[in-house]
Amino acid sequence: MKPLAVIGNVNIDLIMGPAAPWPQPGTEIIVDHDELRVGGSAGNAALAWLALGTPFEIAASIGSDRFGTWLAESFGTHAENWPVHGESTTLSVGITHPDGERTFFTTRGHLPLFSLEDVFAVLDGPRLAGGIALLCGSFLTDKLVEDYDRFFDWADRHDIAVALDTGWPLAGWTEQNKAAARRWLSRCRIALLNEVETTNLAGVSDPTEAASILRRGMPTDAIVVVKSGPNGAIALDADGKVFRAEAPRVTVIDTIGAGDVFNAAFLAAFAAGNGLEESLAAGTRVASCAISTHPRRYAPTVQEALA
Repeated sequence: MKPLAVIGNVNIDLIMGPAAPWPQPGTEIIVDHDELRVGGSAGNAALAWLALGTPFEIAASIGSDRFGTWLAESFGTHAENWPVHGESTTLSVGITHPDGERTFFTTRGHLPLFSLEDVFAVLDGPRLAGGIALLCGSFLTDKLVEDYDRFFDWADRHDIAVALDTGWPLAGWTEQNKAAARRWLSRCRIALLNEVETTNLAGVSDPTEAASILRRGMPTDAIVVVKSGPNGAIALDADGKVFRAEAPRVTVIDTIGAGDVFNAAFLAAFAAGNGLEESLAAGTRVASCAISTHPRRYAPTVQEALA
């Protein structure tokens, strides 16, 4: 099993809903469900690894409030060296809708202060040598992004393959954001993007063609994974061969973090030596289980997801 780590955004999610139609300003509605839980792309992936029993490390930071303390307690020893910033912990309020989609309201909080020094306070290059580092939340971790080149240099020195999930840019896929994402991908060996992100970034509507375009701007041994929700996922290997996995048909309860759960299960299977087809299957099965259960459940092990 190759070493695994995740770096990026961990914050608080307050999920409420479903709400339909959207309420008029100045009014109040009652919803059936609320849940306070760990959130953020990095946090969601780490929770999935915890549930799957997959060894991992996580580099994150927290704010100097009770929410920050709660986040750290949720990860136990994994959070022992997380830096604490003198800001409130980033909070996302997610309003779910009857079709399973959601709307987020997010405070800036501590995430823009998360830095490369914070990463190095947690992760050790020689310990992760030959492994995979999942890099998340690029458009939320401003200070870390300023040092992405140094981070990629550090990963290269220790033969750590960086898997990138940028997330959706707050300002959309402007030319500036596209250029930044392409620059990051040029240093990454794995891209983990959803279909809308992939097609917007590549500028074409077909996800397979878009994945091929992105892969051409990455290292020669790179792979591109495209997550397509209920339509499963595809991956292109270094030779341009396409692999596919269908998603199980489930009744959707909550799609929040589905792509992050997929990332975790896919990388756990891939790090264990499975091929792209098997790793895609693990990602789709575990993510499908997560979005269709409440309280959220995952397949007990990656091996079960592959069965």
